[in-house]
Formats: sequence, C-alpha cells, structure tokens
Amino acid sequence: MKHSIRRQFTFIFMALMAGTILLCWVLNTTLLEKYYIEMKKDALLDAYRSINSASSSGDTNSDAFKIEVQKICGIYNLNLLIVNADSEPLTSSMHDYNMLARELMDRVFGSNVDIKEKDILEQTSYYTIQNSHDQRSNMNYIEMWGFLDNGNPFIMRTALEGIRDSVKISNRFLGYIGLVGALLSAFIIWMVSRKITTPILQLADLSGKMTDLDFEARYHGKEKNEIGLLGNNMNRMSDKLEETIAELKTANNELQKDIEKKEKMDEMRREFLSNVSHELKTPIALVMGYAEGLKMEVNEDPESREFYCDVIMDEAQKMDTLVKKLLTLNQLEFGNDVVTMERFDIVEMIRNYLSSATILIQQNEAQIVFAPVEPVYVWGDEFKVEEVFMNYFTNALNHLDEKKQIRITVEQREHLVRVTVFNTGQPIPEECIPHLWEKFYKVDKARTREYGGSGVGLSIVKAIMESMHQSYGVSNVEDGVEFWFELECK
Repeated sequence: MKHSIRRQFTFIFMALMAGTILLCWVLNTTLLEKYYIEMKKDALLDAYRSINSASSSGDTNSDAFKIEVQKICGIYNLNLLIVNADSEPLTSSMHDYNMLARELMDRVFGSNVDIKEKDILEQTSYYTIQNSHDQRSNMNYIEMWGFLDNGNPFIMRTALEGIRDSVKISNRFLGYIGLVGALLSAFIIWMVSRKITTPILQLADLSGKMTDLDFEARYHGKEKNEIGLLGNNMNRMSDKLEETIAELKTANNELQKDIEKKEKMDEMRREFLSNVSHELKTPIALVMGYAEGLKMEVNEDPESREFYCDVIMDEAQKMDTLVKKLLTLNQLEFGNDVVTMERFDIVEMIRNYLSSATILIQQNEAQIVFAPVEPVYVWGDEFKVEEVFMNYFTNALNHLDEKKQIRITVEQREHLVRVTVFNTGQPIPEECIPHLWEKFYKVDKARTREYGGSGVGLSIVKAIMESMHQSYGVSNVEDGVEFWFELECK
C-alpha cells in the first residue's frame, strides 16, 4: 500500500529517534562541560560547609577532626590544606603539601594578583571559588580558598578531568548506541505496527465487502483493545445493515406488488367500463328503439305492440342479469364477499339443481346423464359451489350439438373430489382456452348474443374457485368439451 500506516509509524519513530539523539549530542556539546563544572563547584561548597562546621565544633588538631577531613576529601575527591595563623599546616589530605601551601600563600597574602575575573566562579568575604591551571602538571582545577570561621586559612581543589574529551567520548558512544537502538527500535516498531495494522487491513477488507453488500464477511480478531471493539461494532453493523436491507427489499417488493396491483386494477377498471358499455349498448339501443316505436304507434295492432313489449322486457331482463353478475363478480374479486366453509353432500346439491332446472332442460331437449347415488361430502361454500355448477351447466346447455347430451360425473381422488360437466358439441379453439376466464370474453359472439350470454359467467367461476383456493379448468375431449372443478373432501 502506497501510504501504509506501518511505514508511516516506522518513519515517524525513526525521525523521533534521530531527533532525540541529535538533541542529546547538541546538549552534550554545549551544556555538559558547564554542568560538570557546576557540579564540582557544588561539591566544593558542600565540603567547605562540612569542614567549617567540624572545625567550629572542636579542636582542629584532634584525631576526630582529621578523620572527618579525610572522609570529606574521599567523598568529594578533594585536595585540602588547612594552616594556622603562623602558616603551619594543621590538616592536609596530601603527604606532599608544599605545592598546595605555596598556592594558599599566593592566594591568601595576595602575592598572585593576576587572577582573571572570568576565572572566578563565586566570591564572598570568606572564600573564593575559581578556575585555575597548573603549569607544571598541565591540569585544570577548580579551587576554593579563604578562611574558616575560626580564622584558619584553607585551600581546596579538585581536578577537572578532560571534560572536552569526555564530551567527545560521550557523544561518540551516544551515536553508536543511538544508531543500534534506532535500528533495533525500527525493527520492533515495524513488527508492532504490523500487529496493529493487520487487523486494520482486515477491517478495511471487511468494509469493502460490506460496500459490495457481502454480509457473510466477519471480523474474527480477538483483540480486547479499540480495534477489537471497532471490529465487533462492524460485525453488528453488518448484521443490522443486512437486516435493514432485507426489510427494505421486502418493503420494496410489497410496494412493487401494490403498484402492479394498482396498475392491474386501473387496467381492469378501464376494461370493465369498456366491456360494460359495449355489453349494454345493444340492449339499450333495442329498448330505446322499440320504446320509440310504441310511442310513435308504428304498429297499431295488438300483436305487434305485444312483440315490442316482449323485446323490451327481454332486453331489460338481460341487462338486469348482467348487472347482478357484475356485482357478484366485483364482490368476489375485491374480497368483499365472505367465504363460508362447510361440509355438504355435493351429489345432493347437483340433484337439487337439476330438479330446479327441469324446464330449461326440457326447452333445450337435453339428455342428462348423472349416475352417482351415494353421498359424497366435500368442504366449501355450498351457495358459491352451486353457482359454479350452475354456470358450467347453463354453458353446457347453450353449446349442445345435435346429440344434445350432458354428462355429469363426480370422481373422488384421494383427498379431492372432481366434478365434471361434459356436453357434446364443437371443441373450443386451443388459442381461446386461456382467455375463457376473462371478463366479457366470447368465443362465438353471435351465438352468445343469441342465447343472451354476457361473457361473465366463467369469470365468476374463476373468482369463486380462487376465493376457496381450489382448482378448476376446461379441456376438449372426444365428441365435446368438459369443464371441471375440485373440492377437498377431508
């Protein structure tokens, strides 16, 4: 990755390390010497206070005082000389103190007056602290000389080791250690950042899959830190997104169904209005024509007027039947009609209907064949099932050929009962069969008009059977056509 966090971590850490090492080198070079001298000065002051306190509390010639002096000189790495008023040495940390005594005389009695002001580090009425250089030994010292509270002159000095060489050595050592430490730390930070960035890359991959709506991807890290918390939250977010999208898809699907249903209803409404206006146009025209004829007394004889009245009544009856069927169909299609399921004898229902339709059968000279004698019980809305059978039967009466035979069968098939109404006659064209259940569809419009059909009966059959969730159909068979429907018997 071009802008990898791992690389950024490593480069930032290395830059910080390099900056820290450079800062230490600069501070060593500029401040270490001053700091070292300041520490030496503080050591002289601490030793002065201790010796001054010890000399004030006892005899300077006592062994206790000398032991205390040796102890202080050992702690602070000092050379010390204390003399009396006669310039005789009282206490010394050195066996050969002659050189130190001369230095003290030079300082105390002022024979050495060429002290440079820049070499004086601190000066009071009791003591002076200054830098000094021994020409013979070519060594630098920090000296403190003056008088103790009891009046005895003293001189102390501590050698300044090669501070500049020490600074160079320190810086060189710091550079080596810094380089090794920087490389080692860079490797460690690279590994640590890898441990950090690996789960981040997994989260990035997970987010990419979530962008593509792949909700099977999951974060499987076991970290207890913020990354683990983020991974768990992303898993929950993935579940929530999947659930939300599922709900949206469901809602969208329902909305699509509603839109399709609305479009279908609009189309049905337009088709309904068109078909109704078409179906009512002819009978209304006939009623208006014959009514005008009566009003204008076109035919004055009683027989003609009676014929005109019969035509008007017949067409009015057809319109009334059509309107009733349309109202029934409308209730069925929009679910406004309650389906009452009950158990009844389908054989008995068919016999009762055939008995009530005796006049129609005789008028059409039809030969009815119906064999069953045993009761067959089914589940359904008896009133609506009778209407289905009535539509099948009247349809069969209206399409009989010369044989004029109608055959009704009741066949039990496991948990279903199939009722079939067969009539001899011309087969239905295969291309017309799928459209038979559509409102106002007529295979032979002239013949349908002849017997007063409206093209709504089979649509009512479809609506009733679908309201009970049962099957129905039609097929061409030898010598005729048979319509059928099925009902549950268990």
